[in-house]
Amino acid sequence: MSDLTTLIYHATTWVLPALFAITFHEAAHGWVASKLGDDTARQAGRVSFNPLRHIDRFGTVILPGLLVLFHAPFIFGYAKPVPVDFRRLRQPKRDMVWVATAGPAINIALALACAFAVHGANRLPDFVAHWAVANLTNAFVLNVVLAVFNLLPLPPLDGGRILVGLLPPPWDRRLARTERWGMAILIGLLMLPPLIGMQFGVDLSVIGWLLGPVVDWLLRLIEAIAGFSA
Repeated sequence: MSDLTTLIYHATTWVLPALFAITFHEAAHGWVASKLGDDTARQAGRVSFNPLRHIDRFGTVILPGLLVLFHAPFIFGYAKPVPVDFRRLRQPKRDMVWVATAGPAINIALALACAFAVHGANRLPDFVAHWAVANLTNAFVLNVVLAVFNLLPLPPLDGGRILVGLLPPPWDRRLARTERWGMAILIGLLMLPPLIGMQFGVDLSVIGWLLGPVVDWLLRLIEAIAGFSA
């Protein structure tokens, strides 16, 4: 393959799975919210499987591109958050948990679907099978990573909102107030320790330490369910 063909091949086998993972994740939040009484996301056109409705110009395109360009030891990005007015939910505290859980849940479902679909993709003609399997394999991994990452107990991530919904007063309000700094804290944890570690030849990927074992366990579990265990 030429360099351009190779670039296009690798781009499609990563970009397409990422777009589907993000799109389904965000649409799931809006769909569950609409079922529980808040149609804000539906009115904004965010209960949609059109990736363009969920892409954030900086978080989905520019930031990951810059990290790749500068050979960063991590990749991070995000989509436009789905608008949800929790006050309009029938039971705001309880339903917040269901809305937040919907995103990671759909990613796990997609990971399972991709793992099973590999069996069928392997039966396609050779010139299609390799590309299809690469897409499904990458989608499998990306969906698991996205699900686990979003379950970190830090607002505005889904795990933080789930925890806010489960905690009793006044702890729920105290955690909810951290949301204004949550993204800055998260980016700091993702960027600063690894960059500092690079200066001393030490792996200080704190998020990787926390999430790596969970991601590996979940990947192995889904592989076993799909019939790929050794």
